[in-house]
Amino acid sequence: MDYKNAGVDIEAGYRSVELMKEHVSRTMRPEVLTGLGGFSGAFSMEAYKNMEKPTLVSGTDGVGTKLKLAFLMNKHDTVGIDCVAMCVNDIACAGGEPLFFLDYIACGRNIPERIATIVSGVAEGCRQAGAALIGGETAEMPGFYPVDEYDLAGFAVGIVDQKDLITGAGIKAGDVLIGMASSGVHSNGFSLVRRVFTMKEEYMNTYFEGLGRTLGEALIEPTKIYVKALKAVKEAGVAVKGCSHITGGGFYENIPRMLPEGMRAMIRKDSYEIPMIFQMLQVDGRIEEQMMYNTFNMGIGMVLAVSPAQADACMAAIRDAGETPYMLGEVQAGEKGVTLC
Repeated sequence: MDYKNAGVDIEAGYRSVELMKEHVSRTMRPEVLTGLGGFSGAFSMEAYKNMEKPTLVSGTDGVGTKLKLAFLMNKHDTVGIDCVAMCVNDIACAGGEPLFFLDYIACGRNIPERIATIVSGVAEGCRQAGAALIGGETAEMPGFYPVDEYDLAGFAVGIVDQKDLITGAGIKAGDVLIGMASSGVHSNGFSLVRRVFTMKEEYMNTYFEGLGRTLGEALIEPTKIYVKALKAVKEAGVAVKGCSHITGGGFYENIPRMLPEGMRAMIRKDSYEIPMIFQMLQVDGRIEEQMMYNTFNMGIGMVLAVSPAQADACMAAIRDAGETPYMLGEVQAGEKGVTLC
């Protein structure tokens, strides 16, 4: 008896590392001091010593049950983008610049080519965010995960000068709420998605005119990464007072997280067109409207609060960064929360 007979292939682990190196190399930044394969990753902070009060911000998350769709479709090259997005978007919400990322893949069986494909998506997400992929772990856990399944999670660290932290404390009545379009369902609510739609390969391969692609393609679309758009807003001189990443819990849970007490977000439902995928989910699943807005992003991945005087500049900066902005509503005095009108 040896480790391989017990279900853990050490040689496959070595091969996985070799295959992923070319993807990892695309994410390097000059501050990275170590290569892939060491016991830890080192990142120099020398470039940030001129900040008044350099402050680290961090985020950790996973892809969730969206991975079940990846298994069904045998498509593993984009879920890594989702993993990175869920972490770095939270960092960007605080005004931070993502610096580096580490991933964790746990699987029932280490198939080196598939692991490398997963990491290629992680690397692409890091590239989009400007973060370095400086380490990770691939854990082969036979008997714990099915042989053809895996889990994927990650951890990111960013930096911001303390004076530039986005806390929401300065939000006041009359401030404008600007949303940035999502790319679809992103990486939240898939436990409900999988109850609404028939999770069979032939149905996922069905083309829908309203979607302009197959249902599977629409659902597997990776989460938008908003780091560059938020950086563009800052560079345009816009003071973002509050920022909310619309993840699990939708509008009702996430928007209040950026509001101070005594402030209420008033969102106009007709301020943008809800993407077809959410319309399909609501109709096919017979889901009440409040539950839709309390589960999904409904086509809005990020919400910013800015002063009315800077609204146009904010919208222009978002467009210039390649994202689509919407004037969603405004902040009013009232009980902390969200009103959809």
